[in-house]
Amino acid sequence: MPSGLGTGHPHPDRMPSIYETLRADIITAMKARDAATTLALRTTDAAIKRAAMDANKPIDDPLTITTLRKAVKNLTDARVEFEKGGRADLVAANTTEIALLEKYLPKGLEPAKVEALVVEVIAAVGAQSKKEMGKVLAALKQRPEAPLLDFGAVSKLVQAKLP
Repeated sequence: MPSGLGTGHPHPDRMPSIYETLRADIITAMKARDAATTLALRTTDAAIKRAAMDANKPIDDPLTITTLRKAVKNLTDARVEFEKGGRADLVAANTTEIALLEKYLPKGLEPAKVEALVVEVIAAVGAQSKKEMGKVLAALKQRPEAPLLDFGAVSKLVQAKLP
């Protein structure tokens, strides 16, 4: 009898992907009758599937991370609007959903490490002005640390570092 049978995991010899973990957590939330968590995770699951279909790519960790980051950014933006509108109930719900989704994102690098990496890549590429920002970001995307970087924040940092 194969060792993977009955474990509920299709590949017992490797770590589950972020997406597989999310799918397993949907089932756990459904069994626990946690409607809010189930809804949030199912919505995210649908967004990941839609992103995979739009890109015509299989679901993998980079696609999942990108989709999760986008969802967290949208929720954060919405929370700001809810705060302006004085909707404390929606702010609380958004804060909970953001915390839930951030569990699936890899822990980012510390700001000091990100800054050091940006300075190092700017020097390596030889960028002298903001016009060369694209070269710097492209080089950063090739780095092994790329999946841990939030390129929205990194882009602002690169802009600040270039004259």
